Amino acid sequence: MFVGIDWASKTHELCVVDPQGKIVEQFGFAHTEHGIAGAVGRLAKLGNPSELPIAIERPDGLLVERLLDAGHEVVPIHPNAFHAARPRWEGAGSKSDVGDAFRLADLLRTDRHRLRPLRPLDQATRELQELVRLRDDHVAARVAATNQLAALLARHWPGAAAIFARLDSEIALDFLERYPTPHSTARLGESRLGAFLRRHSYSGRRSARELLTRLRQAPQPVHTLDPELVAELVHAQTRVVRTLLSTIADLDRAIAASLDQHGKAQLLKPLPRIGTISLGQVVAEVGPLLDRTTTTEQAAALCGSSPITKRSGQQRSVCFRYATNTKARKALMLFADNSRHASPWAERIYHDARARGCRHPHAIRILARAWLRVIWACWHTNTPYDPTRHRGHDRHLQDLTLT
Repeated sequence: MFVGIDWASKTHELCVVDPQGKIVEQFGFAHTEHGIAGAVGRLAKLGNPSELPIAIERPDGLLVERLLDAGHEVVPIHPNAFHAARPRWEGAGSKSDVGDAFRLADLLRTDRHRLRPLRPLDQATRELQELVRLRDDHVAARVAATNQLAALLARHWPGAAAIFARLDSEIALDFLERYPTPHSTARLGESRLGAFLRRHSYSGRRSARELLTRLRQAPQPVHTLDPELVAELVHAQTRVVRTLLSTIADLDRAIAASLDQHGKAQLLKPLPRIGTISLGQVVAEVGPLLDRTTTTEQAAALCGSSPITKRSGQQRSVCFRYATNTKARKALMLFADNSRHASPWAERIYHDARARGCRHPHAIRILARAWLRVIWACWHTNTPYDPTRHRGHDRHLQDLTLT
C-alpha cells in the first residue's frame, strides 16, 4: 500500500491506496501530539511501517521526522513536480486537500521507482544543520539591523556613518556608543580622535585628521530632534547589532566544536580555502543530499549546480535550475567561489568558463559541479581530500611546468 499526506501548519490530510489505486483509508488529523500519534497508530494497524511508504510535499519538519522515526519510508515530492503531474487525474484544475493526499499516494504508487526516499539524519548532522541554519538567520538579521542603523544615522547623524568603512565593526559601534549625536562631537578634535583610535587598535589606513574630515564634511540634517532622543535611538539600535554579533560568534564556536565530532567533516577539511563555517555548511546541507543520491548527476541537480536542458525537434535551450535545494546550492557556491583563490585547478576552470562568455554566477556553478565530483568521491569512499591525488590538479600543475 501507498500513503499520501497533504500537510499544513495546523491539520493534515492522509490517504492510503492499494496497488490498484483503490482508496483503503482516508482521514485528517491535527498537528498535535495526539493527532500525529493517532495517525501513526492507525497506519501501523494497516501493516508494517517499513512496507508503507509515504509521499509528502516537503523534505523536513516535525511531521517528517516523526514518520521516519516510526519506520516509514518518506518520499519528498517537489511541489513543481506534483503540480506538473496534476493533469494525470483531471484537466479541470480543481484542488482540495483531500484530493491532493490521494494524488500523492497514487503518484507514489505509479512512480516510486523514479523517486528518491529520505534518509534519517544522524545526530551529528542534525545538530550541525540546526547550528548552521540558525547562524544564517542571525547573519541575515545582522545585515538587516546594520541597514536599519545606517538609515537611522542617515537621517540624524550622517557623519557617524561616513567615518568608518563598516558600521557593524567593533570600532564603529564603540564610536556610536561614545558619540551618539552630532552635539556629542562638539569638542572632538584630532588628538582626542587619535587617542580613541589607539585605544581601539585601529588598523585602517586613514589618519585621525582624514577621519575627522570625513566626519565634518558629511551633510547635516534639516530637521533636528532632541539630542537625548537621538542618543536613545542610536544606542538602542547599536545594542541590537552588538547582540547579533555576539550570538554569531557563539554559534561560530559551536559549529567548530560540532565539526570536531562529525566523522565526514574530516574528509573535506583539507579542501582549499573552505574554512570552518563553509565546511559546516557543506557537511550539513550538501552531505544529506550525497547520502540520498546514487550518482553525481543526481547530486548536482539537487544542489542546483547543473542546468536544465530542453530539446524539441531542432530547438535546444539550457536554462537555470530553480527547483532545487537552495541551502545546499548556497553552501556549495560559496565554497566554490572561495576555492578559486587557493587552487590553481579551480582557478583554471573558472577562467576557462569566463573566457567562453559565462558570467560570474554561471562560471561558479560550473566550478561547483566540478568540485561536487571530487566531494562525491571523498564522501562515498571515506577518503580525505588530498590535492596530490587529485588528477585534474596534477594535470594542471604539469601544464604550468611545461609552459
